[in-house]
Amino acid sequence: MRLMKLRQQKAELVKAGRAVLDAANENGVLGEAEQAKYDATLKEIATVDGAIKREEQFQEFERDAAPLADPNSDVARTGRKDDPKRFKTFGEQMMAIARAGMPAGRGHAIDQRLQFFGAGTGLSEGIASDGGFLVQTDFEQEILKRTYELGEITKRVRRIPISANSNGVKINGIDETSRANGSRWGGVRAYWASEAALMTASAPKFREIKLELQKLTGLCYATEELLKDTTALGAILEQAFAEEFSFKVEDAIVNGLGAGQPLGILNSGAVITINKETGQAAATLVAANIAKMWARMWARSRRDAVWLINQDVEPQLTLMFLAITNVAGTENVGGIGLANSGVSYVPAGVNGNPYALLMGRPVIPVEYCATLGTAGDVLLVDLSQYVTIDKGNIEGASSIHVRFLYDEMTFRFVYRVDGQPTWHATLTPFKGSNTLSPFIALQTRS
Repeated sequence: MRLMKLRQQKAELVKAGRAVLDAANENGVLGEAEQAKYDATLKEIATVDGAIKREEQFQEFERDAAPLADPNSDVARTGRKDDPKRFKTFGEQMMAIARAGMPAGRGHAIDQRLQFFGAGTGLSEGIASDGGFLVQTDFEQEILKRTYELGEITKRVRRIPISANSNGVKINGIDETSRANGSRWGGVRAYWASEAALMTASAPKFREIKLELQKLTGLCYATEELLKDTTALGAILEQAFAEEFSFKVEDAIVNGLGAGQPLGILNSGAVITINKETGQAAATLVAANIAKMWARMWARSRRDAVWLINQDVEPQLTLMFLAITNVAGTENVGGIGLANSGVSYVPAGVNGNPYALLMGRPVIPVEYCATLGTAGDVLLVDLSQYVTIDKGNIEGASSIHVRFLYDEMTFRFVYRVDGQPTWHATLTPFKGSNTLSPFIALQTRS
């Protein structure tokens, strides 16, 4: 609520500032009084901006420090008071589904609450052949929420939920591959007054970004013993599927082929691969690699960029740190001089930072990066330039038949999602010979 008020306050200040500018004379020159009012508005906006950043940061602290809610608390899990038509916990509903799928004669009647979910009305979409029922909507949303909160990658991408009646979305993206005059925004051109005789019409050029939902499915088997404990059943299933969906989506964001799954950064036309250094030893990382990767990162993306690495790379970063801090400047790694390289590295834990900082940006170890020395082991990426879509829920069903001989219940969950980089090609700068991108990788060193 506080954050919303601050953002509204900023919006009103921006509107007020625009009103001052619109009131300027035809040359756009502000009078003394208008200038003072405009300056005061800018100062207020800066003050509110600072308050917004502090509030967002502290809310993040509160989320990280929040105690786990009692899984048996209906209010904690659903945000609602008791409703006789709804299940109190995820585990309770899974238990009811399991019992409904058991063969007749085992003394388990179908729980009538399985007929209601979501808005609390209407029959559930059961799967008659294998005793399946959809999961209550608020539990689906909790799994999806945790899927995006667990991942270091998914929490940073741009996510667009789509309506229940849609299976995809088409987004107009700027078709810009060069910053040369006449190419910015795909073709927009502006002229100084002295160039008036040269003016020609121009317009932005758009390209279609097409995303179509792909199906991600997961299966889990629950033993008869686990089915006796609703709390444990709910916690395990919720955590298991949230973590698995998070893993698969994040892996696809990095490595996805784009056919039947999201298009990954490494398989997109926008990724830039930096060559290894001449004479660089196999399976090493040197400061020159980092400096060149940083130089090719699109400048506007640097503030949001993160380094994604395989954990095998961490010892190389430590060696690099030792080399960079060597006063004599004689330390070498892999045959490449590192001292005085202009590369900054701060190990994790310094000043309370949970991650190491390389060129001032977080270094995040993830499982989806290739092992040391293989292309993709070190990535510098701005994940805000990657977009995903989903239907905003996860569908769940169950079957007693798949693992009947093992006396286990099978739970199946389906998540429909797609994604791809918003860039389809690298960018040629206004001045300079090297292309730029929000997605930088390092060549195999073997």
